[in-house]
Amino acid sequence: MASITNKTTRPLTVSLPGGKTLRLGPLKTAEVLAKTLDHPPVKRLIAAGTVTVAGDDPKAQRAGGSGNQGPSSGGRGFGLGIRKTGDR
Repeated sequence: MASITNKTTRPLTVSLPGGKTLRLGPLKTAEVLAKTLDHPPVKRLIAAGTVTVAGDDPKAQRAGGSGNQGPSSGGRGFGLGIRKTGDR
């Protein structure tokens, strides 16, 4: 995965492969697949300096991870677990 960052103060609409679109707010960052960086519209934005790319080396992304951490509850105790139905 690679991260692209919008360096402008305007929102951007970036055309991605497969007919998809990425809407990137001012000074915001998004993660995209490494193959996305070879798409011509993305290459033009990178060459113009409108967006910057970080972390396009897949080995660097995996080196710092601590493995599978599983799902997170987000600090809330409701909405998780089995719904109880029937006679109680």
